[in-house]
Amino acid sequence: MTDLALLLVGLMVGSFLNVCIARIPLGESIVFPNSHCPQCGNSIKAYDNIPVISYVLLRGKCRSCKAKISWQYPVVETLTALTFWLTYRCLGLDLRTAILLIFFSAMWVLVFIDLNHRILPNVITLSGIALGLVCSPLAPVRDGTAEFLLNLFGWSTSSQMLSSFLDSVLGALVCGGFLWAVAELYLRIRKIEGLGFGDIKLMGMVGALLGVKLTLLTIMLGSMMGAVIGMLFIKLTGKDSRYELPFGSFLGLATIISALWGRQMIGGYTRIVHGL
Repeated sequence: MTDLALLLVGLMVGSFLNVCIARIPLGESIVFPNSHCPQCGNSIKAYDNIPVISYVLLRGKCRSCKAKISWQYPVVETLTALTFWLTYRCLGLDLRTAILLIFFSAMWVLVFIDLNHRILPNVITLSGIALGLVCSPLAPVRDGTAEFLLNLFGWSTSSQMLSSFLDSVLGALVCGGFLWAVAELYLRIRKIEGLGFGDIKLMGMVGALLGVKLTLLTIMLGSMMGAVIGMLFIKLTGKDSRYELPFGSFLGLATIISALWGRQMIGGYTRIVHGL
């Protein structure tokens, strides 16, 4: 029953995320007015606003004006439901899982906003950094970087809450700073901007919640996906090599992968290296 409940909750949350994706870039309220067709402006009835099912029954068209409904709506709802279920399956159900689900929901909003508009709104990234820092004492980051640095300087702490908070702070500063350094280096060498400050703040957000290790893994995975998928897209569509790819979208997807399976990936890599 828990699996089904999380899938249903995920679908409902995904429906709300679609509102955020559509309205936040336009600076509109995500609460008022009620959901409406962007073409004819008619309000969408409750029976036409059932996640995924309504899209299928309406055959992807508005009931009033027959305008096409974007494929993005059922995709976001489905991805959110699967994310909720996978998070529960991987991590169980506790306070950290609940915080991660809020974080993952924000991440899907950023993925699709960046995909559509090439922006990562401050209202999400900066709020995410604050959320990560505030929640770190209650939902341990378990990164170990702060403990390592404290021991390096001959210091120590017996407080897990303090250690987790320091891991969160280090994650935000180190990973956001690392991406800023990469962006600055690229700008100086190529004389063009390769990364925006939105990506930097996004990594500060991820670092605050996941810590240094998993966030660096996120940057690596996001870069790999961006390179492979980006090259394929440019080749297949005939776009110019200077085409602006939504790097934030790749980082967002990589974040969810790192949060759910990153420790196993790092552990597997470590065992391989030690076995050589």
